[in-house]
Amino acid sequence: MFTPNLQHENTVTKVLDALETIRPFLNRDGGDIELVDVEQSKVFVKLQGNCNGCPMSFSTMKLGVENTIKQFAPEITEVINVGDSTPSAPPAETIQEVDEGTLL
Repeated sequence: MFTPNLQHENTVTKVLDALETIRPFLNRDGGDIELVDVEQSKVFVKLQGNCNGCPMSFSTMKLGVENTIKQFAPEITEVINVGDSTPSAPPAETIQEVDEGTLL
């Protein structure tokens, strides 16, 4: 008899709850986020709309999306944006702006 992996389902539910918390902030700037997959301790998401390709998307992913997901689901160790079309890291001044609280 097949027994579903309830732990995995619980993790997916927590990740979806985290994304619902983040979504209004992304929507405010014309963006959105889609959960693509959860594999073991990794979450795969896709930033959409204005968030995809935005120079701030790296900071949004690291300081907004990833931190929120890890708060909801501490078992997650990595969040990967599969639709990322931006450089791997923003300029230093962008990181400074995020540190000062202007995440999006």
